[in-house]
Amino acid sequence: MKSTPMTAFDTAFAEDTYKGLTNFPKYLLSKYIYNEKGDKLFQKIMAMPEYYLTNCEKGIFEEHTAAIADSFNSPDGFDIIELGAGDGKKTKILLRHLAEKKYNFTYQPVDISQHVLNELEQSLATEIPEVNVKTQQGTYFKTLERLADYNTRKKIIMVLGSNIGNLLHKDAINFLKNIQNSMSTEDMLFMGFDQKKHPQKIIDAYNDPAGITEAFNKNLLERINTELDANFNLDSFLHWETYDPESGTAKSFLVSRDQQEVLIAKLGLRVKFEAWETIHTEISQKYDDAVVAWLASEAGLDIETSFSDRDNCYKNYVFRKRASANS
Repeated sequence: MKSTPMTAFDTAFAEDTYKGLTNFPKYLLSKYIYNEKGDKLFQKIMAMPEYYLTNCEKGIFEEHTAAIADSFNSPDGFDIIELGAGDGKKTKILLRHLAEKKYNFTYQPVDISQHVLNELEQSLATEIPEVNVKTQQGTYFKTLERLADYNTRKKIIMVLGSNIGNLLHKDAINFLKNIQNSMSTEDMLFMGFDQKKHPQKIIDAYNDPAGITEAFNKNLLERINTELDANFNLDSFLHWETYDPESGTAKSFLVSRDQQEVLIAKLGLRVKFEAWETIHTEISQKYDDAVVAWLASEAGLDIETSFSDRDNCYKNYVFRKRASANS
């Protein structure tokens, strides 16, 4: 079978896979890791001792719960719209406090994975049944198109887990601008940013000895095998992590151990790899206050306050729409 340029694709996954593996250097989009298996692997990653981000942000919610809740409050109540909600473990700390103190609010978790949303909705019904939950399946960008429609009262747009770290700075600014455009001056953006720290601590978080992060990244290849009828041999790819302390960028790669050719039947595509050729799968950006302030300024946002864990490894920033920002 010869590779022929495709002009029509059945799914966005097929199109993005084709574009990524015919590019040089090759890449795959990390959002496609998150199917049912990928969701479970990420939950395992969050439970790893090396993966400090989860416990740091969890600590922020535990230590500053009342202050965060008070900053959210409004006389008419408020809506929490969480982008990339995942299993909601950290958010539940806040939701439990809000429910106990009888705040007037709704919780609207958004995630690309319907499987994760179903599990979250079921767990909330059991653990905190007082919470009014309205789930929404979709990508960040589709959700952002509809955010401006939530305009009857104050909305809190919440993005936890340093999800913004998956974007290059120029893309992060565009993402923040899109959020800002959907905000009124009353609204707030509550977002997590992993802070710069000892480089080894960062490398260890993405290169665990148990190989969970490796399996997580290789789930991209497994998904291509299953959904696009490909014949990737997962063992013929090495998982590799890098971190540049100057730029604050951690990168994940899958590296071909040998010269090889992979057939992706549903795309009519043969992908050739040289020995040690890479597929870029993920980035995870790290920040300091100056970089976050610059990103916010470029996007028409102001930092109102921030909450940090005890070791200043991680911060949740509260942003408001700049009064002079054009909508």
